[in-house]
Amino acid sequence: MRWNPSTLINSFLLIVVSFAFFGCKDDDNAIIDRNYQLVWEDDFAGLAGTAPDATKWTYDIGIGPGNDGWGNNELEYYTDRPENAALDGAGNLAITARSESFGGRSFTSARLNTKGIFTQAYGRFEARIKMPWGPGIWPAFWMLGANIDEVAWPKCGEIDIMEYRGQEPNLVHGSLHGPGYSGGAAITKSFGFTNDRFDVGFHLFAVEWGEDYIDYYVDNTLYQRIRPDDVPGEWVYNQPFFIILNVAIGGNYVGFPTPQTPFPQTMLVDYVKVYKEAN
Repeated sequence: MRWNPSTLINSFLLIVVSFAFFGCKDDDNAIIDRNYQLVWEDDFAGLAGTAPDATKWTYDIGIGPGNDGWGNNELEYYTDRPENAALDGAGNLAITARSESFGGRSFTSARLNTKGIFTQAYGRFEARIKMPWGPGIWPAFWMLGANIDEVAWPKCGEIDIMEYRGQEPNLVHGSLHGPGYSGGAAITKSFGFTNDRFDVGFHLFAVEWGEDYIDYYVDNTLYQRIRPDDVPGEWVYNQPFFIILNVAIGGNYVGFPTPQTPFPQTMLVDYVKVYKEAN
């Protein structure tokens, strides 16, 4: 989710190239049958307007530690208000981006994470999500290394299980950021539909992560496998990571909202589940 302004053009080119090949698999991308056991989940059951379970989630608040839009020139102010993050009463978490003045910004939204509550190295991490849409809308389901406070980004590593640009509702992206391959130089691939959109129904986004691989899935279709030899820098994915769910507004990756971008916009999360290999 971290993008630098100087690498925006390179980022766009990477996405275009990846789009040309999404969905392709070679022999090395064969799906492997792994014996997983569920170890952590949230199915977001509860009354409408209820806050997410505080034993499972915490919030990032504001506009970033450097007051720079979380390193991406994002436009929103993240809050912990139910207007921006709450259960919808139908078994979903609703993260809602709104056009409103708050904290010196013109938009509000929410960014939830499991930092300090739940971390894990390796396994399957998945979420069933229905997207918002519109230019300048940037939802994501991703992870950061739990050692980020000690070594900072990108040394801690970042696994973007799913990113989505609201102006491209038929396309999602899976990326890896680390030392020597972050921002616009991230290792990334796209997955898309010809006759469907990610904002009209729920879809399952997942990674299966082991010591020497990270596999990316959409609706249980494997579309990308990244191994240590595929990254031009250090492989930093042998440590625990924590989970993040958020909807950003604007930023280097998606650009500004336009007058045609409707608000409010809501990302619905049916569930998040984490598994470990039984053996």
